[in-house]
Amino acid sequence: MTKQERVTFVINTLKELYPTIPIPLDHNDPYTLLIAVLLSAQCTDVRVNKITPLLFAKADNPYDMVKMSIEEIKEIIRPCGLSPMKSKGIHGLSEILIEKYDGKVPQSFEALESLPAVGHKTASVVMSQAFGVPAFPVDTHIHRLMYRWNLTNGKNVVQTEKDAKRIFPESIWNDLHLQIIWYGREYSPARGWDIEKDIITKTIGRKNVLEEYIKKTSR
Repeated sequence: MTKQERVTFVINTLKELYPTIPIPLDHNDPYTLLIAVLLSAQCTDVRVNKITPLLFAKADNPYDMVKMSIEEIKEIIRPCGLSPMKSKGIHGLSEILIEKYDGKVPQSFEALESLPAVGHKTASVVMSQAFGVPAFPVDTHIHRLMYRWNLTNGKNVVQTEKDAKRIFPESIWNDLHLQIIWYGREYSPARGWDIEKDIITKTIGRKNVLEEYIKKTSR
């Protein structure tokens, strides 16, 4: 297969598997999505979805959030990990949203990335899922699969994002990044990987990845 044929195969297979695409993090609006994405750093979406209802019951907007102390926020979000940094970030960005943006989440990458504890990936998720702006946030699943599928050299997530944006049409970025995440979780995980279920890697996988898999499973 040529590279273009592989790209088309990925797009068509994912479209077939995920005609409707659920958003992994539960949220009600751009602010609750921003907080949920921030909490998901080095934490599973499942755990975040258990913690956010507890936090949002007390504060689901920046005005209520700043009434809470950093310590109170930290206690609630502790199970998500990195709670000292995340609680400061949540409190700090809520203050800035009130001061600079009338309590609303700004709709630009630059403004989002200037907020405390908000990096490029978090900003990309919010721009994509809250505002429908084309973005390609790269998480560990996308980084792993793009490498397995020989669509990037996978040196780092920055390179993987550049490659993804170059080879996939911009019109499908917002759907595709979610489809790849769901596929990675269900069919091509880092651990407990069964290549027989992973039709995409089995069909177009990087040669050394397939050889390594065969070597491991044949021991």
